[in-house]
Amino acid sequence: MTSSFRRFGVAVRVLLFFTVVLGIAYPLVMTGVSQVLFHGNANGSIVKVDGKDVASDLIGQVYTMDSGKKDSDGEPIMVADPKWFQTRPSASDYDGAASGGSNLGPNNADLVAAVDERRQAVAALEGVAPAQVPPDAVTASGSGLDPDISPAYAALQVDRVARERGLSVAKVQELVKESTEGRTLGFLGEPRVNVVKLNSALAAL
Repeated sequence: MTSSFRRFGVAVRVLLFFTVVLGIAYPLVMTGVSQVLFHGNANGSIVKVDGKDVASDLIGQVYTMDSGKKDSDGEPIMVADPKWFQTRPSASDYDGAASGGSNLGPNNADLVAAVDERRQAVAALEGVAPAQVPPDAVTASGSGLDPDISPAYAALQVDRVARERGLSVAKVQELVKESTEGRTLGFLGEPRVNVVKLNSALAAL
């Protein structure tokens, strides 16, 4: 009995020790360090406009407006709002609870048709030939939540946004440059433009 109680006591003390160290102290230390060193990231990378939380720069958004038309179900048909930079397509309509891709391969007829339709729509919106539309303007990301587009797609939209907002092309190009990020660690991935940050900068003007 004495030996059993001793082993039981050791087990309880070990359990309490690791509960305090790993269940309380470690999380508190890590939370404190992240708040001090990576405050913005630890709190969701929130984007503010005029002091209000408007988005997270980690999750893309749609920038559309009501076309005034309705579909066969009576729902309003939404189209790209020309006053904003447009992001890439999303298989989940940028629903954070439904992250994912379409899972359609490059030989899928539905995907090929969707890409062609998107290319025609982007070309019409920007007033350019379909061949000038970059790939990321017509293909969705794997997550469906990617807030980034290529510098080429951003450059394609500069003239339209400047015209619709009554801004100079130089001013809009400056905003694009400020929202452009280089390769991660200098060599991973490609340069990219965060559309959420860019449109937030437009909204703050």
